[in-house]
Amino acid sequence: MSNTWIHERQDWPNFRWDAEAISLALADIRYCQGRLLGRMESIGFHLRQEASLETLTNDIVKSSAIEGENLDRMEVRSSIASQLGLDVGGMVPVSRHIDGVVEMMLDATRNHAMPLTEERLFGWHAALFPTGRSGMHRILVGGWRPAEAGPMQVISGPIGNENVHFEAPDATRLQTEMQSFLFWFESKGSLDPVLKAGIAHLWFVTIHPFEDGNGRIARAICDMALARADGLPDRFYSLSTQIERERKDYYIYLEKQQRGDLDITGWLGWILNCLGHALSNAETALGHILYKAQLWNHIKSNPISDRQRQIINRMLDDRWEGYMNTSKYAKLADCSNDTALRDIRTLLEWDIFVQNEGGGRSTSYRLVGQKELSS
Repeated sequence: MSNTWIHERQDWPNFRWDAEAISLALADIRYCQGRLLGRMESIGFHLRQEASLETLTNDIVKSSAIEGENLDRMEVRSSIASQLGLDVGGMVPVSRHIDGVVEMMLDATRNHAMPLTEERLFGWHAALFPTGRSGMHRILVGGWRPAEAGPMQVISGPIGNENVHFEAPDATRLQTEMQSFLFWFESKGSLDPVLKAGIAHLWFVTIHPFEDGNGRIARAICDMALARADGLPDRFYSLSTQIERERKDYYIYLEKQQRGDLDITGWLGWILNCLGHALSNAETALGHILYKAQLWNHIKSNPISDRQRQIINRMLDDRWEGYMNTSKYAKLADCSNDTALRDIRTLLEWDIFVQNEGGGRSTSYRLVGQKELSS
């Protein structure tokens, strides 16, 4: 099938795009990046550390979720903290597999200035598959996919009625294809590094050089290019988290581009839009981090118990929903209702809890808000 896939076209891989069509979106991205990083510089080392830890945790968990793999969030967080030497609470034992995923991402972002080489990619791949297996299947680890592995296809649907979404270049082309990609990625020029991130993602996924793990490594390369754009080893926004939210469109745009020509204006426009959402969400997350800092600063003048601290941390978690009441407090803190009520009354007295409207059996409480702390 001649010219079915983008990599079969004669002008591959000479990507082109309408610079004017994406110029406003790119300028807005660069402005938002600068504003976010400026705010991060102003909040102090420990809060920046917390923000980076949260962002990296989300990035790794969501990048794997895009591929249908659900990683334990606390294991990922503990692995990052351990490998960076951070003193954080709630550490849990970590599997070798998760340590490997974290090693790859930390190398991509914290060592972003180091050249991306064949050997480095092989190391990332080996870190992703420490047992040499993908699920139940043995795969070649730390090397390009071999010819005997057969055609690399992304398919869906029942046997006999499969829908081929994409077919990668033949294994005999991989050495040449990857040499071209790595030379381009490390070449200096006028190309904006944000655009380079989007192109690198598409280019690497199209080559699909490994038997498995191509999507995760493509997103790690994308994060590496974005770290170069920011000039920082720390991450404060997560493109993978946003891609996971927009996963359906992600695969639609990827497949459309694989079946299209070398004009990638549509793909770059989607990536910039997705990155814009990621930056906006990071601003919201930063507001939550600043609120937590204000709240703990307000709390530190009062001798709260470990039990009360545990409850406050639960209510500060992004996944917390609803309000607190006596029975819920008692269950979460593993204490009696009488003890829970005494704790709550103390937190009310110290303006850490606020009682919601309503009373009796429906009495509930929330944490004091950011505006109330500032007044």
